[in-house]
Amino acid sequence: MRRRRKATETTMQSFLPAVAEQLFKDIKKTYDEAVQIPDDLLVALKFVFGSCALQALDLVDQRSVTCLTSPSGRKAFQVVGGSGRLYTCFLSCHYCPCPAFAYTVLCRNQGLLCKHILAVYLCQAMAVTQQESVSDQQMTALLSRTEAP
Repeated sequence: MRRRRKATETTMQSFLPAVAEQLFKDIKKTYDEAVQIPDDLLVALKFVFGSCALQALDLVDQRSVTCLTSPSGRKAFQVVGGSGRLYTCFLSCHYCPCPAFAYTVLCRNQGLLCKHILAVYLCQAMAVTQQESVSDQQMTALLSRTEAP
């Protein structure tokens, strides 16, 4: 019985990212058409991502997400958190330096994303991400955490 449960849990975990990906596609499609997210997708967002969904939507409303791009094509996202602290997130590896990401996602494996990374995905789906160009040197400094652009 124990093996069967473990196999089922593994299967469910492997589907969750696909569900999240489809949810972002659905949000993009409906937002492009109606410039709002319908209630059924908001409920799905809350179901998939839990309490951080509402917090992420608040960050989206506040236009807290900026995409930094360099001439070499590197990208990083900066999110101003609810406390005013700036977090640099990387979608390529699903990483955020916030304590919630470290504890909830990495240590306890209780969520896919923190509110900051979720806000980045939502801003991209809704095409409301602020854009900023930085030099390759600024991006290198940002990536090495030696200086903010």
